[in-house]
Amino acid sequence: MISNHWIEKRRPHWDRLAALAAECQGSGVRRLGRDELRELALLYRQVANDLSVVRQDGTARSTAHMLNQLLGRTHNILYSSRRRSFLGVLTFLRKDYPRHFRRLLPYTLTAIALFAVGLLLGSILTVTRHGFMESLLGPNMVETIRHHQMWTHSIVGMKPQESSRIMTNNLSVTFITFAAGITAGLGTLWLIFFNGLFIGVIATACQQAHMSRDLWSFVCPHGSLELPAIFIAGGAGLRLASGMLFPGLYSRRDSIASAGREAVRLVAGIIPMLVIAGTIEGFFSPSGAPAGLKFAVGATLFTLLLVWLFSSPGDEPVESAAASTSVRSTAGPVLSLPDSG
Repeated sequence: MISNHWIEKRRPHWDRLAALAAECQGSGVRRLGRDELRELALLYRQVANDLSVVRQDGTARSTAHMLNQLLGRTHNILYSSRRRSFLGVLTFLRKDYPRHFRRLLPYTLTAIALFAVGLLLGSILTVTRHGFMESLLGPNMVETIRHHQMWTHSIVGMKPQESSRIMTNNLSVTFITFAAGITAGLGTLWLIFFNGLFIGVIATACQQAHMSRDLWSFVCPHGSLELPAIFIAGGAGLRLASGMLFPGLYSRRDSIASAGREAVRLVAGIIPMLVIAGTIEGFFSPSGAPAGLKFAVGATLFTLLLVWLFSSPGDEPVESAAASTSVRSTAGPVLSLPDSG
């Protein structure tokens, strides 16, 4: 049974959390300073533990009800503060996201390495195994390449529709690559590897047909954003898988929840990249613009991407740190290469 002494000892912490929650009503956690924000997260965690203790005493139902309501209000404040205005979204993309990306960079680098392995293997198998290219690409696309034709002509005549379809396809497949991390990473690993394999076969087939310039001038403008987006989505899937497989000091459920939140934040930043890439792929990449211009556009976009991801300061944003602390207290080919059929 819980003693009155224990309740009186813990009550100042409950009152302090209630005071901070009341101060945040209306405008959210933005009213709080750095120290108060960290205090709010810590108190939330402590009161959650207090509630689990109180619930074990059947005579303390009123206290349990009061703490449950207090935690409910605080939870809503913490998570409603993450509903961002348009300006807040810009701030997230400009400052918070690059830091978050760099912190999880090893997962993205792993995805890049796996893609490179698939790319190399696809190239080797295309050269050494007769029929492998046709079995993977299909006879229609192989015949198109052998006639020294690109399979992108259909995009030019239906630019608005194709751009919309490409964006939808890229978003859906990218999110599947991320979500496949829930299979302990096996689905993500396969999708990343297969896309590398597919691009390796395409690149080698076009090189054999003396069409490398046509291929890469098509891929470069949108691929400068689309391929990094694929790698980042793969990294997010691997981060999710790591939370399942390596919970560390946390329970597996809390580890998965924490990894899931980090992975979702990582994926959120690639949505603008895919929208821009889809627009370019639908309107500019298959156009008759000079190849030099296409390569220049691709190089410029990739340079801007690197500047965005690696140029912001390294300090962790306050909101992200607080959200992370409070969280722990609670429980087909991606690169669009349509066939000619």
